[in-house]
Amino acid sequence: MGSPPRSIKKSAATVVSALLFLFLVRGANCFYLPGVAPEDFLKGDPLKLKVNKLTSIKTQLPYSYYSLPFCAPKKIVDSAENLGEVLRGDRIENSPYVFKMREPQMCTILCRITLDGKTAKQFKEKIDDEYRVNMILDNLPLVVPVRRLDQESRTVYQLGYHIGLKGQYAGSKDEKYFIHNHLAFTIKYHRDLQTGSARIVGFEVKPYSIKHEYEGKWSENTRLTCDPHNKRTVVNSNTPQEVEAKKEIIFTYDVDYQESDVKWASRWDAYLLMSDDQIHWFSIVNSLMIVLFLSGMVAMIMLRTLYRDISRYNELETQEEALEETGWKLVHGDVFRPPSNSDLLCVYVGTGVQFLGMILVTMIFAVLGFLSPSNRGGLMTAMLLLWVFMGIFAGYASARLYKMFKGTEWKKVILRTAVMFPAIIFAIFFVLNAIIWVQKSSGAVPFGTMFALVLLWFGISVPLVFVGGYIGFRKPAIEDPVKTNKIPRQIPEQAWYMNPVFSILIGGILPFGAVFIELFFILTSIWLNQFYYIFGFLFLVLVILLITCAEITIVLCYFQLCSEDYLWWWRSYLTSGSSAIYLFLYATFYFFTKLEITKLVSGLLYFGYMLIASYAFFVLTGTIGFYACFWFTRLIYSSVKID
Repeated sequence: MGSPPRSIKKSAATVVSALLFLFLVRGANCFYLPGVAPEDFLKGDPLKLKVNKLTSIKTQLPYSYYSLPFCAPKKIVDSAENLGEVLRGDRIENSPYVFKMREPQMCTILCRITLDGKTAKQFKEKIDDEYRVNMILDNLPLVVPVRRLDQESRTVYQLGYHIGLKGQYAGSKDEKYFIHNHLAFTIKYHRDLQTGSARIVGFEVKPYSIKHEYEGKWSENTRLTCDPHNKRTVVNSNTPQEVEAKKEIIFTYDVDYQESDVKWASRWDAYLLMSDDQIHWFSIVNSLMIVLFLSGMVAMIMLRTLYRDISRYNELETQEEALEETGWKLVHGDVFRPPSNSDLLCVYVGTGVQFLGMILVTMIFAVLGFLSPSNRGGLMTAMLLLWVFMGIFAGYASARLYKMFKGTEWKKVILRTAVMFPAIIFAIFFVLNAIIWVQKSSGAVPFGTMFALVLLWFGISVPLVFVGGYIGFRKPAIEDPVKTNKIPRQIPEQAWYMNPVFSILIGGILPFGAVFIELFFILTSIWLNQFYYIFGFLFLVLVILLITCAEITIVLCYFQLCSEDYLWWWRSYLTSGSSAIYLFLYATFYFFTKLEITKLVSGLLYFGYMLIASYAFFVLTGTIGFYACFWFTRLIYSSVKID
């Protein structure tokens, strides 16, 4: 989409690095083990302060720092970005701030600008939307420390500082806009007593709005309200700097250095405890306990009931008894009859296998600490590349199932497996990207990166799906444990609670119940700009989700077969997959209760991305349910004697 030409070169480099697996190397900065590759600074060493995107939880549209007329260096240089950073809307660039290690500065003048009508309007719009400025020093994001007025009176950290604020002068009702034009930085460092070098372990700021005053004409030696020579510093915003056309704004900053006991390896701890409240450990554990209890109950019922059924069926000897048999054994001649739209089922099952493989490997890497939040974009890059390489399993799963259904046109099914799900996601993503691009946001994925994604898809993923499909189709077909009758059996009228729509919707409640508390924290991290890092818990929740999907599908499948309805193939997929409906409904509830989004564009983005997430969740949970039911039906029908 319309974007700077540099993006094409950059994305081409990204593709090459992806193909060569350089995302494992420190230089590509994709995987990152916490505590690796620290940088040591001696006294007087220059520190590079970089600026990142402007963010707002009200609009969800990031903008590049220099989209506003802030002080800029002579030449703006982009930092190396990985694929994940570009997709997140990160735009990391150099800045005109000059820091030297352990050399404090007071009231250093950055630049002086005079606003015109257009720039004043831009600043006001961003202040209205509560935009925050993000900066980075030694890979640490800038935070604003805020004292909480609760019983613990602890300090929490907010990412980035507000561009400005709205307020009124005493005795006036007119609302005015004020800009934070003085930044008091605090750089915390941990010193090595043996070498004298230091490592940066904290980067904080207190923003102030101050109308700087000076005498006479402006020159390089002009002394301001705050003055390093007279040790006058800014401590409050009592005389704030107003944002109006033809007003002069002078940007200044202080730098203070504080020695800290925090070691470099632990420097992210403060950032990861920045949510407004402690993570509700008890709620999560409580949720897991309920689900585990339900799972145990389900397993007990199934084992007892099935054991009794199989024993009874195997004891049937006389012809009369055989004619009087009821329940799931009656439909043995139809239970493995291929379903309608079997090709589409193969496609969805293959896609689900691809998705499950990607999620599992990503989670293992995250739990081991490879995908630390300190590595911006690492998680997204890893997921994209793993999705591409898991294509081989998608092709294999599709082909095996298709051959079992006695299909012959395997290439057509494999092509649909390789293209269908990504095409739907890409279409939604493309529309959302067009909306972002119209808003001139840095969140718009550049044309070059779009090209890189298409190249990854058609250059690596599609061929791998075909390789998997070829291997899968060459294997002997999976044999059914019982023979299928030539004439389909008539399905008797079902009770109201066995209605397909009703049982499918009921089936999705339990899997959703397993994840909804964790879902709250994930949505908060995505939409409220907070770090998500408790991957250990997330992995546990994922395992619980898989178990729950499998068990609820098996139970409902058993009841369905007992009522002599053998159309279980699609029903098993949709039963656990229906949890995606509840996921989307919860996302809607979250939008109206937790977010302050007012703009139509931002609302469209939210629901567009949550639609993608829900669709992916449907494919994942549906596949788990299908395979559980597939294993279960083969198990029970191979356990009974069929005459």
